[in-house]
Amino acid sequence: MPPLRAAQLDTLKHLLDEREVTLRSEVRAADAAAAERPEAVGRDVGDAVDQGDGRVQDGLAHVDKLRDQEELMAIDAARGRIAEGSYGECTDCGCEIPFLRLQAQPTALRCVPCQARHEKSHPAAPLFSV
Repeated sequence: MPPLRAAQLDTLKHLLDEREVTLRSEVRAADAAAAERPEAVGRDVGDAVDQGDGRVQDGLAHVDKLRDQEELMAIDAARGRIAEGSYGECTDCGCEIPFLRLQAQPTALRCVPCQARHEKSHPAAPLFSV
């Protein structure tokens, strides 16, 4: 498979830029929402059910923000690979990652077969347990 053409690389850079703008906006919105929560400004949030619901919502918002921040780090890493000339190469087998895969997932580190093997040997695990 031939390496990425300049036009394809420009398209992928644009996708990374667009996604970064969206994620940074979401992180800012999450920070603003956290500052507005009743417990953050010292207001009473109601009974135990309201408080429990608030804690659940806070937890979900926190996990969403962490996911967004992880994706921002993946975008930075992809830009680093672009700068060093290794973007689009599978980190496991060294083969070129197809343009269509990179279009769908511009931060992809692996080709589809290697990603499938990676997911089988590294199952997703929660960041915390209950």
